[in-house]
Amino acid sequence: MKKTKLLSGMAVAAMATLLLAGCSSDQEKETTKESSATTEQTSSSAATEETAAEKVAGADLQDGTYKLEEKNESNGYRAVFSIDVKDGKITASNFDYVDADGNSKKDDKDYNTNMKDKAGVSPAEFIPALNDAFVAAQSADVEAVTGATHSSHSFVNYAQQLIQAAQAGNTETIEINNGADLVDGTYNLEEKNESNGYRVVFSIDVKDGKISASNFDYVNADGKSKKDDADYNKMMEEKSGVGPATFIPELNESLVKAESVGDVEVVTGATHSSHNFQTYAQQLVNAAEKGDTAKIEVDNIVMAK
Repeated sequence: MKKTKLLSGMAVAAMATLLLAGCSSDQEKETTKESSATTEQTSSSAATEETAAEKVAGADLQDGTYKLEEKNESNGYRAVFSIDVKDGKITASNFDYVDADGNSKKDDKDYNTNMKDKAGVSPAEFIPALNDAFVAAQSADVEAVTGATHSSHSFVNYAQQLIQAAQAGNTETIEINNGADLVDGTYNLEEKNESNGYRVVFSIDVKDGKISASNFDYVNADGKSKKDDADYNKMMEEKSGVGPATFIPELNESLVKAESVGDVEVVTGATHSSHNFQTYAQQLVNAAEKGDTAKIEVDNIVMAK
């Protein structure tokens, strides 16, 4: 299956995602994978292209300030993130990396120079760009910035978690135990709402600190998998060159083999589902880092077609 690369920019696109690209929040192995930009003909869990469409499912954001923080530093920095919601809209996004003294990576001149030379972009550039894109999009479906793939993927994951907190009105700070060993157990995530007749269900099994099984799928009200929907598979194969019967097992197998979620490649023709997979997989990894086996319920936003 041909691999793709996320395009630079700040336009809203089919998700998330998604996620860690194999190097910590530092000198980012920030080389992106070239995108074929073949958009999957499938359901959308957030308002992306359809800015004028009416929302048909998914809770509104509740006013307040919502916060998330990484617990552990990597190369001297950790992510801190907050959003402000007013009148149900995200009015401010404050994502940053800070050191032990609270100094921003944006202000680290040596770091900015080194990253700019190696990756073509610096924290002083990509951090404001991601924050601006999030406010403009009003969803976590934000394009990765070329040269800042890892930070972009972390941003999308954390933005989605803050949206989920805002929908629930939960202002308790989300703590990410980043880099911790995975705790053995089974971790589950489910979308609440169907789009085009399907919603995501996802679980991972962790054994001996490793992901031993990945079970990502789209199911309908009867619990039947999109992989088994012959008409849907035929339609999507004709339009995008790949169907759920192919890309769903491929994504699951890739996660088990990968050293991190960031090593899971976007599947050409299934961009949206790949981004969903990456973002939700990282949420499950974050849960496993804390040993939190409570089911994650995503009140995914669905727009009228």
